[in-house]
Order: sequence, then structure tokens, then C-alpha cells
Amino acid sequence: MVSGYVLILAVLLLGGGIATLGDRIGMRVGKARLSLFKLRPRQTATLVSIVTGSVISASTLGILFAISSQLRTGLFELGKIQDDLASAQRQLTQALRDQGQAKADSLSASQERQRALARLAEVNQSLQAAVDQRNQIQEQLAQTRQQLSTVSQQAQSLRQATQVLRTERDRLQQQQATITAQIASRDQVISQLDQTIAERDRQVADREKRLTDLEAQQGLLEERVAELQTQYQGLFRGNIALGRNQELLYGVVKVEGLEEATTVVNQFMVEANRRAIQAIAPGRPTDQQVILVSRREVERLINRLASGQEYVVRLLSAANYVTGEPCVIQGEAPCIQVFLDVTLNQRIYPLAEVLATIALDGVPRQDRDLVESLNVLIASAQFRARQNGVVDDKVLMADNRTETLLSFLNAVKQADRPLELQAITAREIYTAGPLNLNILALDQGTVLFSTNDFTMPASE
Repeated sequence: MVSGYVLILAVLLLGGGIATLGDRIGMRVGKARLSLFKLRPRQTATLVSIVTGSVISASTLGILFAISSQLRTGLFELGKIQDDLASAQRQLTQALRDQGQAKADSLSASQERQRALARLAEVNQSLQAAVDQRNQIQEQLAQTRQQLSTVSQQAQSLRQATQVLRTERDRLQQQQATITAQIASRDQVISQLDQTIAERDRQVADREKRLTDLEAQQGLLEERVAELQTQYQGLFRGNIALGRNQELLYGVVKVEGLEEATTVVNQFMVEANRRAIQAIAPGRPTDQQVILVSRREVERLINRLASGQEYVVRLLSAANYVTGEPCVIQGEAPCIQVFLDVTLNQRIYPLAEVLATIALDGVPRQDRDLVESLNVLIASAQFRARQNGVVDDKVLMADNRTETLLSFLNAVKQADRPLELQAITAREIYTAGPLNLNILALDQGTVLFSTNDFTMPASE
């Protein structure tokens, strides 16, 4: 600020001094009546004044240009400065526009961040739900393993009992083979007698009599086998005629209307009562009322069946009852407590659903090991089916022929590699059952053959 005032003061003093000097020179030129460039004295004085003014202006501009760089720049670079200013203004406008766009982008990013946080919260909730579900599945898996262990123990007991029955069966088969050999030997003797003395009718009649006797002996032997099997079942089950949760009667029911439902339920109860009498006191009149079920439970069953949907109805024993239960023999009030189980007959498994898998590692394989492995596979499939709500877990495989199953087991026995046996559904399985299964033999996930490959055509 001070330097500007000094500059102005210097310019004023310099201009005043040069003007005074020019005036003095002009007066002296005028008094002296000098003439320059052949001009008149007055014109010469005017020229001197002009030159003096020009010098004042030039010296002033020179001093200003020499001292103030801003003046030089403003005078000689004003156009460029204006252009730069206009360019800067445009850049400022663009910068303001970019700043507005950046603010809009920032606002959009903030909104997107809020949405991302919301999605993250939902994902966290889903993850927590998945963790809870996994914990529940692990608990169910632990329960299933415990139940499978129980089933394995039961299967072991059943195998031991089966072994005893097999021993008895082998003994009976040996007896039957002996008798068959005797029959063959006697047939041979009779054939020789027919060839040598064919003309004698008496010997022919004797041969027929012997054949009849042998057939009678074979029939007695078969009855003995059936009797032994019945005795074995009696020993295995004890004297309990009805066990707790034992099924007395079951059926698949679909009716329309309350009246039809009432009729069906009454018939169902009569049949269940008859079966209970036959199990506990065979030979007693079947018109005696022995089963005990609440009227309210029966009414609920009737109302439910009247809806028109298809249901699986089961009547089960609520306790253990022995053969010759006193309350039944003595004709007392109904004492066989039962309860109803009603389930909507719906699809449990689709076609080709895998129910159980078992590995066969040993090579070569024995017949007994193959049969036991197949029994364990079927028991596992039945256990899973019962767990998922299938009422009738009776197993039907392929065309339900023993020859088909034996052919399949023979093919498994001849395979010289580790295999897996897999039980899958052969059709859609509903609550009412039964279990139609197809057994697959797999090698590292590839199906080699199945029980369906050994089925016989329907014409055979």
C-alpha cells in the first residue's frame, strides 16, 4: 500500500517537474524566437510543448511499466487474462456441476449402503436361522443314530433267533431229504417191479398204496415243519396275545358324507373287536364287546372321515394283553383298551427316492453275509419309512418272486469288486404303504444292475 502511494507521488512530482521544465523551455524558445525544422517560432514553441508532453507521458508510462509488473501484464496481456478468466469461469461452472453430481452420487451411495446394511441384516437373520436349523438337524441325527443302534441290537437278536430257526430248518430238511431219498429208492423198486411183473395188477395196486403212504408221510412232515414254525413264533413272542401299540386293524378309507363315515367306522370297530377276541380268546363268541375306546374319539374319527379325503385308519392296543385275559374269559365289561391313529394318506416318497445304502467290501462273499447285509438294508429302509410316517412297511421287491431275489444275490456274489447296495423306491410311496423297493448294485456311484433286471415277463 505504501509503495503505491510513493509511486503516485513520484509520478506527480516527475510530471510537474517535466511540465515546468517544458514550460521554461517553451518560454525561452518563444522569447528567443528560435526556429526548428524551418518552422515559425510559434510553431516551434508548440512543437516543444508537444514533445514535452510526450516526454511526460512516456516517462510516466516508463516508470509505471518499470515499477509495476501488474500494469505491464494488465496492458499487454489483458485479452489473454480475460480468456483465462472465461476459461476459469467455465471450469468453475463444470467443477460446481461435478460437485453437484458428486453430491448426488454420494447420496445414492449412502442410500445403497443403507440398502446393503439392510440386506446384510437379513442375511445375518437367515444365517442365524440356518444355524438353528443345523443344530436341530444335528439333534435329530443324534436321536436317529440312537434309534438305529436300537434297531441294530434288535436285528442282532433277530439274527440269533433266525440262526436257531435255520438250524431246526436244516434238520427238518435233512429229514425231508432222507424221506425223498427213500421215495426215490422205492420208486426205483416199484419201477423195476413194473418192468418185470407188469402183468400183475396186485403189485401195481401195492405200489400205488406205497406211494400214497409216502405222500402221507411227506404231508405229515410238512405239517410238522409248520407246527415247529408256529411253536417258534410262540416261544419268540411269549404268551402275550396283544402287545402295546400292536396293530389290531388298519385300512385306507375314503368316504363322502357323515352317514357313510358312520357306517364305515361301525364296521371297522366290529371287525377290530372280532380280531381282538380271536387273538386273546380263540373260540369265544365274536359278538362279545371287549375293546374299549372313548365315544369322543370315535366321533372325532367320524367327523374327520366325513371331510371326503383319503385317510389311513389304524386301531392299536394301548397295553399288553395275555392269551386268556380274565376280563375277556369271564365276560366282564370291555377291558381291552385301544386307541385310534388317523393319518392323511399322502405321498411320502417320490419315485427313485434313496432310502438306505450299505457297503459290501469283502471279496469273495458268502451267502449268509449277503443275506444278512440285505436284511440290514431292508431293515434300515423300513426304519426310515416308519420314521417318515409310512404305516404299512411291508417290503415288495421287483416282481416279489424269490427266484428274482436269488438271481440278484448271485450276481452280487459273482462281482469281484467292492459294491454298494442301495434301496430306492420303485414307485411313489404313500402313507398307507407298502414299500415297493428296487435294490441297486453300484460301483463308485455307477449302477451295474438291479433287481428289476432279473424280473420275469408277466406271461411267465
